[in-house]
Amino acid sequence: MAEQDRASAPARFASLQAEVVKARSLLSFAPASGRPARFLDARTGWGRFQAEQAGQLAQALGMPGLRELMLARHVLLYAHSDQEVVLLSLRHERQLGYPLTRPPA
Repeated sequence: MAEQDRASAPARFASLQAEVVKARSLLSFAPASGRPARFLDARTGWGRFQAEQAGQLAQALGMPGLRELMLARHVLLYAHSDQEVVLLSLRHERQLGYPLTRPPA
């Protein structure tokens, strides 16, 4: 595991950026490459709230699919159609939920 110190932060960030670039390439030709978003089946109140938020965001964008793509230490949450992909959130594997913004009114 990488140390969480100031000196290694630029290298860790560069690594994350490289992973996101690879993910972008993958999703550009195969939008449904990720796994189905697991939290959509949540049973807790917080999980249901997050699932509803993500669903509203995807619906506002006109993209029916919600999926997750695993990176080395992060998870991308994205909405997709057959031809487009929109990144909704990025979280570290240790985070419990996705930081989501409200869909536009």
